[in-house]
Amino acid sequence: MSAKILVVDDEHFVRDLLVKILARQGHDVRGVADAAEALRQLESESWDLVLTDVVMPGIDGFELLRRVKGSWPAVKVIVLTGYARRQSISDFLLYGADEYLAKPFQVHELLAVVSRVTGVPATA
Repeated sequence: MSAKILVVDDEHFVRDLLVKILARQGHDVRGVADAAEALRQLESESWDLVLTDVVMPGIDGFELLRRVKGSWPAVKVIVLTGYARRQSISDFLLYGADEYLAKPFQVHELLAVVSRVTGVPATA
């Protein structure tokens, strides 16, 4: 059992690390550098989960979240943020985020959140 996950982060190192971690769990994972590319991927393929950073050039994570939930409401969204203030968190949830993860985070925290949102158990 696996999920199809789209990772959106403009930081190459972070994006590649997330892709590797999730792929090792058996998920079908693709990483993209910006929200515009993420939207193109969503238009052309079916995805279970979008894992997105908030602060990115061009379309930010808040706007991506709004567009995903507006056009693909069944797609789950986890927001990754280094700005986990109480107001930001409530904004993420108001925009429809299924979950958020504050940076920096541990691998086990990432896997637990992805498992909870997708319903796919994490492997050991």
